[in-house]
Amino acid sequence: MTREEISKRIVEVGIVPIVRATSSAQARRAAEAVCAGGIPIVEVTMTVPGAIELIKELVKSLGAEVLIGAGTVLDAGTAQRCIDTGAEFIVAPGFDSATVQLVKSLGKPMMSGALTPTEVIAAWRAGSDFVKIFPCGTVGGPKYIKALKAPLPQIPMIPTGGVNLNTAAEFIQAGAVALGIGGELVSTAALKAGDMKVITEAAQQFIRIVREARASAVNSAAS
Repeated sequence: MTREEISKRIVEVGIVPIVRATSSAQARRAAEAVCAGGIPIVEVTMTVPGAIELIKELVKSLGAEVLIGAGTVLDAGTAQRCIDTGAEFIVAPGFDSATVQLVKSLGKPMMSGALTPTEVIAAWRAGSDFVKIFPCGTVGGPKYIKALKAPLPQIPMIPTGGVNLNTAAEFIQAGAVALGIGGELVSTAALKAGDMKVITEAAQQFIRIVREARASAVNSAAS
């Protein structure tokens, strides 16, 4: 897939599940559970032991229909290694221009992290395809996204942090193009208990919420 096609797919799905786990095996099960719940996107963070090798394994096992990305990528070298093993998109908690340029040159979408308006603009101007607003929940959640989108409507924002079943619809209505969801979807308790059904059911709930929130937004704009 091209960079544009991958970006379009991320927007269409509207959810980027963030997989953090204490072991590679645990993370693999979480990724499979998310996909079973109808979300064909998985972000494997570099905090997972053996994360890069896991990305390679997931690319092979989950097939071409699932987008496997790398998260918590802090530098260009790590981004290169992730893409070399099959990562289709790169996510960072902050903005690093060298990483953005490398990912862009390799034809993959980049989600740079930012929080303030200045950081958001810097990441966007550098070529980040999306700007990950992180940590969004601690600075106002949906209200903060709405405030940022007012002067910056052209920048595709993906809030991360504070996105849960109660706030997801509000984030979409505030202008988010997609949602970055970690522990509220890939539950630490469920992982420890080995109960992947909880994660699969949460994925189904989030998919439904995003779909309904988008339909409501379209109806409101038309009326």
